[in-house]
Amino acid sequence: MYKILTICLIAVFLTNTAMAAKPGRQQPDPKKLELNWYVYENNYQGKDQTLNGLSIRNTGADALPATGWKIYFNSIKRMSALTADARFVVKHINGDFYMLSPGKDFKGLASGQQIEWKYLSAGWVVNESECPHGFYLVWDDAEDTGFAMNDPLIHALPEDKMSRFKGDKELTPAQLFALNQRAGTASAAQRIFPKPLSYKENAGFYTLSASGSIIADQAFAVEAELLNDDLKLLFGKKFKVANTGQRAALRLQKDNSLMEDEYKLSVSAAGILISGKSAREIHYGLQSLKVLIDPLTPATKVQNIKLKYVEVQDRPRFGFRGVMLDVARNFQPKQEILKLIDLLSLYKLTTLHLHLNDDEGWRLQIKALPELTDVGANRGHTLDEQERLMPSYGSGPVQGVNSGSGYYSRQDFIDILKYAARRHINVIPEIETPGHARAAVVSMQARYRKFMKAGDTLKAREYLLRDLADTSLYHSVQQWNDHVIDPSLPSAYRFLETVSDEIIDMYAQAAAPLETIHFGGDEVPAGVWTGSPSVNAFKKLHPEIKQTADLWDYFFGRLSDMLQKKGLFLSGWEETALRKSAENPRRWMPNPLFLDKNFRVNVWNNMSGNEDLAYRLANSGYKVILSFVTNFYFDMAYIRQFDEPGFNWGGLINIEQSFKFIPFDYLRNQHTDYVNRPLPASMLSSFEHLTAAGQKNVAGLQGLLWSETVKTPERLEYMYLPRLLALSERAWSPSPQWAAEKDSVKAKIYYEKDWARFSHSVSREMRRLDSYAGGYQYRIPTPAIRIRGAQAEANTDLPGFAIRYTTDGSLPDSKSSLYVKPVTASKNLRFRAFNTLGRGGKVAHP
Repeated sequence: MYKILTICLIAVFLTNTAMAAKPGRQQPDPKKLELNWYVYENNYQGKDQTLNGLSIRNTGADALPATGWKIYFNSIKRMSALTADARFVVKHINGDFYMLSPGKDFKGLASGQQIEWKYLSAGWVVNESECPHGFYLVWDDAEDTGFAMNDPLIHALPEDKMSRFKGDKELTPAQLFALNQRAGTASAAQRIFPKPLSYKENAGFYTLSASGSIIADQAFAVEAELLNDDLKLLFGKKFKVANTGQRAALRLQKDNSLMEDEYKLSVSAAGILISGKSAREIHYGLQSLKVLIDPLTPATKVQNIKLKYVEVQDRPRFGFRGVMLDVARNFQPKQEILKLIDLLSLYKLTTLHLHLNDDEGWRLQIKALPELTDVGANRGHTLDEQERLMPSYGSGPVQGVNSGSGYYSRQDFIDILKYAARRHINVIPEIETPGHARAAVVSMQARYRKFMKAGDTLKAREYLLRDLADTSLYHSVQQWNDHVIDPSLPSAYRFLETVSDEIIDMYAQAAAPLETIHFGGDEVPAGVWTGSPSVNAFKKLHPEIKQTADLWDYFFGRLSDMLQKKGLFLSGWEETALRKSAENPRRWMPNPLFLDKNFRVNVWNNMSGNEDLAYRLANSGYKVILSFVTNFYFDMAYIRQFDEPGFNWGGLINIEQSFKFIPFDYLRNQHTDYVNRPLPASMLSSFEHLTAAGQKNVAGLQGLLWSETVKTPERLEYMYLPRLLALSERAWSPSPQWAAEKDSVKAKIYYEKDWARFSHSVSREMRRLDSYAGGYQYRIPTPAIRIRGAQAEANTDLPGFAIRYTTDGSLPDSKSSLYVKPVTASKNLRFRAFNTLGRGGKVAHP
C-alpha cells in the first residue's frame, strides 16, 4: 500500500525534529556526505573476487565527527576488508544489510575532505546493479532515527580490468553488428503473434467500421464485453451486441468439432468469424484478431479499420504458459499487476505465478494474522524488528516511501483474481517455505513478543515458525541466518493451513479457479535445524527422521496431504522433488517419495552439472515446468554493459537466448556454461535426454522475474519486455523446423530465416505496446557499432528503431541527426536508438 505523500511528510517532520533536538552539536547534513563507489578490478589476484572502493567526501560546512555515528547500507555482494583498516569497522548484520562505523584511527572528516575504504566483494562485478545502496546515517544518541543519504556516484570498471577470469571473452562490437545484420531490412513480420499453427492470407481486405455489430453465443458474453471495450478505444464507441442474428461484423461462435484450446479465425467479405468450443478458445481467437490490426491504429480514434482476409486455425504447443513475478523483494502496485495481466492475455499466456513472500517481505493480507502485513510488509530503520523489517535492497530508513513496503489487501487480491479470470489467466499463489521465509518468521516473532507482553503464552506460541532456542549456524545464498521455518513445530503447520484457508477463501470470493498453491522449497542452506531443541525432540518421537533430508520429506509430505484434503495439489521449485546424490553432493536426483502426489515442479537450475535435471525429473514421472535461469530469468541483464541493469549470475539473457530454446532437446544448443566456457565433453556425454514418456510430463514453460533490482513499474516493464514475447512464441507456437533438422547447415539456414521473421514481428509488436493498455516502457535496444577505416556504422538487434547520433559527445535526443549511412568515426561520436514516440534507449559510443 503506497501512502507515499503522507509518510514523506511525516519523515520530513521527524527529520527536522530530530535535527533540531540537538542544538549543542553541529551535525553535518547527511545529504552533504557524498558517496562514491569505485570498481577497480575483477578477478583480483586471480581469484573469484573484485577490488572495490567506497569513499565519503564531505561537501558540507560541518565536520563529520570522529565518533558517535553509524552508516547503514545494503550490498548484494559479500564484503570484506582488503587489509586491516582501523579507520572503519564494517559489520555484516544480516542478509544484504551492513553497518559502517568509525574505528579507533578515524579522526573525523572536515569540510572538503575525502576518505576511502577499499574492500573485496565476492564474485565479479559486471554492472551498476551490484553497487551498494540504501545508505543512511544514525547518530548514537538517537538510534531510533535514520537519515537518508544520497546513493553513491558510480565509477565503472576500467576496460582492461573487466575480465572475470583468465580467457574471459565477449563478442566485440563488430561481431554484434554482424549478428544484428541477420534480421535484414525487408520486413518479414507475421501479422499474428505468436506464430499460429496454420495461417493463410487471401486477396482482399475487410473494412471494420464504427457502425459494426457483434453476435455472440451467450456462453461468450464476457468475451464479447471485453472485445467491445477494446473496440471503444479504437472507434470511440461500443458496437451493438446480440445473441442471434443473420449479419454482423463480428461473430463469436461455438464449434464443438474443434480441439481443446483450438480456435479458428476467418476474415472475409462476410465479416469476422471466431469459433471455438469454449470461452477460452474464443478468447485466444480474439487476441489474434487484436494483433492482426495494424499496431499503430490504437494510438488514434478511427472510423474504419482494414483487415487482411485471412484463415487461421491455431492451438498452443503447451498447456502451461506462465510468468512468475516476485513482488516480495520489491513490491509492485495492483495497477501494475493488472497491466501485466493485460500483456499475458494479449500474447496467449495462461498463468501469472505471484511470489508473495520472501525473506524481505510479505505482500498479502491475512485477516487472522495481521502481523504479516503490519510488520512483514514494511521495511525501514529498526532496532528490534517489532514494527517493521530491516532495510533490504536499498529500501532505506523510512518505511512506506518506496517499493520496500507495500501489500495487497484482501480486496486488492480479489480484484486481481477477478480481472485475471475474465481474461483467462490463472493466478498461482506462492507462499515460500521452509526457506526464504524470514518476513513470516520475524512477523510471527513480533506477534509472540506482543502476546507475551500481554501475558498470553498460549496465543504467543500459536503461530511461531522458529524454535526461539535454536542455535543453528547457517547462511543462505542471500546471506540470511534466521530465515527458515522449523518443520518440527506444530505451530508451523497451523500457520500454513491458516494462510492456505484464507487464500482459498479469496479465490472463492472472486469466483476464480484455484488448482494449486505453490509452497516454494528453494535454497534451504546447509546447517539448518541442527541446533533446534524442537527438532531434536521431534527425532526422538520419529525414529525414521535421521537427517535433514528426512525432515524435508516429512514437511512437504504433510503440506501435500493438507492440500489434497482441500482438493488442491502442491507446486514447488525443483528441490521439493529432489534428493542429493550420495556419490556427488552437487548433483540432485529425483526423489521417488512424491511421485504419486501429483507434484508440479518449476525447474530453474540448468547449471553446474545439473543441466539435464529437468529431463531427469520428467523421465522419472514428475510434472515439470521448464523455468530455466539461462533462458527465462528476466531479472538477468540483457547484455554486458556497465549501465545495463540486472543480475548476471545465470548469464546474460537477450531476447535471442529465450527464442533459441528447444524445449524437448535443449541440450542440443547448451554446450557452454553461463559465461560461455565450454562444458567438458565427459559432462555433455553423461547428460540424460528426454524420453517419449518424459515429454508427456513437460507441462510447459515459464518466464521468471525476481525483483531484487526491480523497484519501479518502469523497470519491471523494461526487464520483461521484449523477452516475454520470445517466451510466448516458444510456449505457444509449433516446434520450428530448425529445431528438428539434423543437418547443421540446413538447420542454420532455417534458423536465420526464422530469426528474421521473429525479430521483425517483435518490432511490430513493440509499436503496438507503445500505446496498448496505456503503453509499456519496454527496453529499446542499444546500438552496436562497427568501425571500418574512418567510418562508423550502427545497427540494433531488433529492426525498426530509428538510430540518431551526435558528434560532440552529447546525449542524442529525438531531434538529433538521423543515422542513415556510415558517419565519420570519432571518440565523441554517440549513437542512440528511439521508438516511434521518441523515447530513447541507452547510448553507445566507439
